[in-house]
Amino acid sequence: MAGLKMLLDPTRMGREAETLEADLHQRIVGQDSAIQQITGLYQTFVAGMSSPGRPIGSLLFLGPTGSGKTRTVEAVAESLTGNPRAVIKIDCAEFQHSHEIAKLIGSPPGYLGHRETHPLLSQEVLDQHHTPTVKLSFVLFDEIEKASDALWNLLLGILDKATLTLGDNRRVDFSRALIFMTSNLGATEMNAILRPNLGFAAHESERAQLDDKTADRVSRAGVAAARRQFTPEFLNRIDRTVVFNSLGASELRQIVDLELKSVQDRICLATGANTIQFTVNDEAKDFLLKEGTDVRYGARHLKRALERSLVQPMSNLISTGQVQGGDQLTVDFDSERSRLVFLKESRDAAPQAVNPAEKSAAA
Repeated sequence: MAGLKMLLDPTRMGREAETLEADLHQRIVGQDSAIQQITGLYQTFVAGMSSPGRPIGSLLFLGPTGSGKTRTVEAVAESLTGNPRAVIKIDCAEFQHSHEIAKLIGSPPGYLGHRETHPLLSQEVLDQHHTPTVKLSFVLFDEIEKASDALWNLLLGILDKATLTLGDNRRVDFSRALIFMTSNLGATEMNAILRPNLGFAAHESERAQLDDKTADRVSRAGVAAARRQFTPEFLNRIDRTVVFNSLGASELRQIVDLELKSVQDRICLATGANTIQFTVNDEAKDFLLKEGTDVRYGARHLKRALERSLVQPMSNLISTGQVQGGDQLTVDFDSERSRLVFLKESRDAAPQAVNPAEKSAAA
């Protein structure tokens, strides 16, 4: 019938954004807000509705160390291009003096080394990870609070007009770039709010209730710290500000599983087709989680615990020939000695214990 109107649903996402969101949920733990903001910007880009003459999006990630800010940026690049190293990372701690900006934009004509300087933010660098289907660039300004005034001025121009002029007057186009900035501002205040509510002694339901009560306070602490540090001129140019959640026991348990998969991938890469497979039982995972939990350091402390208690012993087993290609390993927990034990599935008999403390001949 003519004139009949249909109620539309503007909250639905397109197939590309849904695929990105689902993939990010597989790679990132406990940061739903960040995933939502990223997929929203990507949906706008796919629809062709991004603001002309500006980057696709600019996001400021706040939160305590080890909460996954940098990992989130790498996960976005990996999801869209298949390469987590497609991120152009600018460590702002290396640009605390004005003269160091030449490393980013190159030296102007007449200066020593003008022709030998290769700018870190040239158009060639920006476009090098484009794929036939995804022509996007990912630029990360890490620890943005440490940037010099000269870097601030460059960044303001990029955020406002999506352009950068190099030392030789060439223009760099950032209109197909996602700009990420990370900062630990407010981390001390956030940890002070969270620390009394974290720990394995608390009951799970009590922990969840406490987390709900403190989430808003943590977010406000991060935003307040950013407002104290950054000028309104800068904050007004940022599309999204996301305060990352501190990781609790349930999130760290998921990260354990992700990291174990990463260790298996490393073994496959090192040993080839006839690889070594391993499984870690729940008691061993609990031990790794206990060893790697520290609210001050988040997932980084957990990764160090895995390197110390799992990766290094397995490296010793491979180097000494105690395990070889095709072997099946089980990682268990010895409660009496409070350490992990490694068992190899024998082809003829029961599982045999192997000793990771044995040194290789090369050592």
